[in-house]
Amino acid sequence: MSPGDYGTKAVPSYIAAEAETTPLPKITVPVAPPPASSSKGLGDLPMRVVYRAIAVAAGVVVLGAGATVVLLNRDDPAATAAAPPPHSAAVVVPSAAPASSGAAAPAAGAVATPGLSPLSSALSSPVASTGASATPGTTASAASSPAAGADAVDPALAAALKDPRVPALPKNSRRLRSLPGRAAATHGLVKDRRSGIALPRFTKTWALAKPAPFASRQLLPKVKGASYRGMLVSCPVPIPEQKTLRDTAFLAARWTLNHHPSGATITWTASQPFKAGKREGWLLGYTVHYTLKGKKRVSAAALALVDVPEKKPAVVFVTIPDSQKKRWHDINKVMSSVKAL
Repeated sequence: MSPGDYGTKAVPSYIAAEAETTPLPKITVPVAPPPASSSKGLGDLPMRVVYRAIAVAAGVVVLGAGATVVLLNRDDPAATAAAPPPHSAAVVVPSAAPASSGAAAPAAGAVATPGLSPLSSALSSPVASTGASATPGTTASAASSPAAGADAVDPALAAALKDPRVPALPKNSRRLRSLPGRAAATHGLVKDRRSGIALPRFTKTWALAKPAPFASRQLLPKVKGASYRGMLVSCPVPIPEQKTLRDTAFLAARWTLNHHPSGATITWTASQPFKAGKREGWLLGYTVHYTLKGKKRVSAAALALVDVPEKKPAVVFVTIPDSQKKRWHDINKVMSSVKAL
């Protein structure tokens, strides 16, 4: 049978089904792989590496800021002035400058206390003690006292100037007046080699006593009903040595209040330079006021400070209460007889 013999007959079903389900060939287009990258992104780095990088960057910033502050402040005078001093500064007394030169500004950290000396009668002002004690050699010249332009005031002197029991010394020299009575008899000298001075040795009325805690001591006899009696002593100066004999004597007079009744105060009767043989000295006379058993009493007293070579200055101190005022003239005898050995 030839193909045309089918005519209009239907195509067998198995032939049609086979023609419809024959699969077409599948064409696949390969996808190109992404280009390889030579550097990794932040997300591809381990976290520990990220943390280390942040820490290093922060350290660099801090060091840079610190270096900037140091460089800026190194040449900044305001920052330098504001910085605290490396050591506690001593209290500074500005020097007395000529009127034409103008007043100099006080140094940073110092307290300006002009006129702080026994030489200026009542100009003592509160003093901050922050610093080191000055103990240079002494001189009898009043011009070199703290009031005349010293660089610093010793803390002991500053404390004495604020002590209400002890007024400032008179500005001008005042000679020791002759006290009432007659001087007791003397026999030679008491040679105090420890202090480097000699003083009169009284007989009869006065008696030598054990010197401790002094270098020499003489005492008047006890008076019935009286707690205190006359005393004459010598010793190396027991207080810090100051720049002038006058200031050192002022401190020593304050120390003598330890040998008077509690609450005793001083009024000055004399302040003068004197000669102890060939050595310079300073003499102070004063009245000591105190109260005993409800009664106001006084003692006459004097102190001689002597510049002794190669030693601390020597002190001769005598005090006689009003219960023995017949012996007050012995004070004049002592002060006129003190000699350096």
